[in-house]
Amino acid sequence: MSPSPLSPPASSPRLLSLDALRGFDMCWILGLATLVEQVLQRAFPEYHLAASIAMQFDHVAWDGFRFYDLIFPLFLFLAGVSLAIAVPRRLARDGRLSTIRHLLARAAILVVLGVIFSGGVKNGWDQIRWLGVLQRIGIASAAAGLLSLFLKTRGLTVAAALLLIGYFLLLRFVPVPGVGAGNFAEGMNLTNYLDSIWLPGRKYDGNHDPEGILSTLPAIATALLGLLAGKWLTSPASPWRKVAALITAGLLMLALGWAWHPFFPVIKKIWSSSFVLVAAGWSAILLGLFYFIVDVLGWRRGLAPFLWVGSNPIALYLCSGFGFFRTISERLATAPPPPYDWLPSAMTFALMLATAQWLHKRQLFLKV
Repeated sequence: MSPSPLSPPASSPRLLSLDALRGFDMCWILGLATLVEQVLQRAFPEYHLAASIAMQFDHVAWDGFRFYDLIFPLFLFLAGVSLAIAVPRRLARDGRLSTIRHLLARAAILVVLGVIFSGGVKNGWDQIRWLGVLQRIGIASAAAGLLSLFLKTRGLTVAAALLLIGYFLLLRFVPVPGVGAGNFAEGMNLTNYLDSIWLPGRKYDGNHDPEGILSTLPAIATALLGLLAGKWLTSPASPWRKVAALITAGLLMLALGWAWHPFFPVIKKIWSSSFVLVAAGWSAILLGLFYFIVDVLGWRRGLAPFLWVGSNPIALYLCSGFGFFRTISERLATAPPPPYDWLPSAMTFALMLATAQWLHKRQLFLKV
């Protein structure tokens, strides 16, 4: 009998680098980006370099790429890495049917949490935001996990490539009524058009959504690329080969993504194929660096906050989104005048870290 496409590795110790990088990523979402941006703007208002750095903590308006545009796809990439570790274990323990049920149930729970996070039904059924960040994580990671049950490494690579190329061909050659084909501008591309006619409820950007229907396809490719990186990390290859291959693959994806940019622009809001490659390139490089520092060199100093946050990302994300930390900080202290008006953001972030530490110390984890 041939081995399973996802046979568990003989030895798969916990990758602290994965937790640390996930925590690093989540810290920017949970207030660190806002805090750094405010400090730079208040402390160095006349310095062009400070303004340029501060700009990296906000999304681009449409096409292009900044540091903050990496945060969401990095999390989805890391979700794929986690799948490469978790799915083989569950498959070996419970079998394929149980693993499929688990992947689908997890996706459903994340979709429900995403709907609640975006306001639920409090403003009426026609105002429900059916697709969003948590929904994309649930759907894309479930699809990648299901594919990994039936495809080996080569098949998963081909699947990711087909998703990216197919998405490009759709947007390049399928005409939008009144616009034509090959237009990637906001509101004039096929992705936005399909959202406007097929996506019910409230859309984040008027009649279309950055986590819409068609752009879910390249998001699955992001999760697949992370899954492939995870399969490589759990392989028997030497640590140095793993680091070198991740960084090399990251540089190659960066080059391919920017080479594709003139023909299919790097656009986060439609999750363009070039955007997937650029974001996955940086994600692979960061994963390689964190793996080298944390798991190869054994460096732990200063990583505790990232490990706290990385072990409970969904719970902290929900608490932050519902305004839990911000509300407490506003009640504890009034906003000081400039240039110290960044202090409430610092207190909010500190409360988040204190909550993360409290949950981690008591081994309280929201696992989905």
